[in-house]
Amino acid sequence: MNQVSKKLAHSLEQLKLLQDRGIIAVQSKMLERTDRERLTKHGFIKEVMRGWYIPSSPDEQQGDSTAWYTSFWDFCSAYLDERLEQNWCLSPEQSIQIHIGDKTVPPQLLVRSPKGRNKPTTLLHNTSVFDIRSAMPEQTQLTVVDGLRVYSLAASLVHCAKATFAQKPIQMRTLLSMVTDASEVLSILLDGGHVASASRLAGAFRNIGRDLIANSILKGMDAADYKVKEVDPFEDKTQITFGRREVSPYVNRLRLLWQNMRTDVIAHFPDAPDAKTNIQGYLAEVEDKFVTDAYHSLSIEGYRVTHELIEHVRSGNWDPEQSDDSRKHLDAMAAKGYWDAFQQVKLAVEQVLEGANPGEVFEAVHADWYLALFGPSVAAGIIKQSDLAGYRTGPVYIRKSKHTPPTKAAVRELMPALFDLLMDEEHPAVRAVLGHFIFVYIHPYFDGNGRMGRFIMNLMMAAGGYSWTVVPVERRDEYMLALEAASVEQNITPFTKFIASLL
Repeated sequence: MNQVSKKLAHSLEQLKLLQDRGIIAVQSKMLERTDRERLTKHGFIKEVMRGWYIPSSPDEQQGDSTAWYTSFWDFCSAYLDERLEQNWCLSPEQSIQIHIGDKTVPPQLLVRSPKGRNKPTTLLHNTSVFDIRSAMPEQTQLTVVDGLRVYSLAASLVHCAKATFAQKPIQMRTLLSMVTDASEVLSILLDGGHVASASRLAGAFRNIGRDLIANSILKGMDAADYKVKEVDPFEDKTQITFGRREVSPYVNRLRLLWQNMRTDVIAHFPDAPDAKTNIQGYLAEVEDKFVTDAYHSLSIEGYRVTHELIEHVRSGNWDPEQSDDSRKHLDAMAAKGYWDAFQQVKLAVEQVLEGANPGEVFEAVHADWYLALFGPSVAAGIIKQSDLAGYRTGPVYIRKSKHTPPTKAAVRELMPALFDLLMDEEHPAVRAVLGHFIFVYIHPYFDGNGRMGRFIMNLMMAAGGYSWTVVPVERRDEYMLALEAASVEQNITPFTKFIASLL
């Protein structure tokens, strides 16, 4: 090992010691100047602001936001703790976002603190923190979630602005659904004499079908001689109601997203074909599209595959034992896995063409698709056998996306909810568009989510009589931007129009 490598290895060891302690936001004082400069030069850390750094990857391209978005919340927590001496909290509105498990990176993080400067602090990639000089709420109305100092769930509801209900109905209904009784909310309302908040919270709880809580708020305020006139702060009614046992914020938000998005999908997607599908003809057409589909789907994920390699795999002549290159080459393994999975998907397509419920079919076979996709890579020793065990066992991040997929625990709540939504959905376009989007939104696996999502889309397309649809790699940027709009802004229209344009 040469001297440059030895010095870099030493600096990396110092960085690892910090990361082993769970430190994401690295202050200058935590590293010797030479280590800090060396790690910056070689791309292992990047400066956010004077004296503050985050881990990064040496192969990160200019303008790549991935490292920042994955570090955002941890960085802000550490930075604010240091500068504001742990005397701060997020605004009620952004506290709500954290309570419901929504870690989407906001353009501006709003913070309250007696030490606030009433001006923004500019961060990377057009993000900022704005700390407002403001008295803190009572300690009983504060809590810590994932290292972030936030209003408690009940206090968030009481103190958030009235306009939030109309501007962010999915977030607000999700938070309301987490409340099982009126006691904590009512306690804060009574202590502060919050008549206006009581009026809109009674109406909001009734809007989602929690009449018992709404009535308890009205009776409690009346008993304390506060005159409350119930007002519904939402601009619309929801077709979804929530019982007091349905308190998973992840599942409830998913149900609300689905209900909210399906109208836009129906409005912007072509009607399903009326003619009865010729099953054998449809399957033959799917088979004919394999090479094109595999090339584009794998290329979207960054694999460097050729039509020749795909044809070689399809011919059955490809044997990973024949050469070390075939056995170890990641692209070849991806191509072989795609061929194996494609055969499984074709079997599922045949089932739905014969009339089986597409949601039930997907639930029964999705694990088989995943095993087929990555079986060759396990055989070649590229990934561990345990990686095929099922859903991911840790966090995952999407390159360049502000959307942070749900936690591993949430995945296990969300996937059964997705199966139920697909089974109950009657409109084929909604199943195809939202089946794809929601799956990649959940991101249940460490790898392969995009390929699986496109398989789901085409299974649902088949169930509606639509033809097998290929997403071309040449339109990858448009595809990814449409998914980002759906994930971050809850705007499904661009993605719906994109998929419709491919038919």
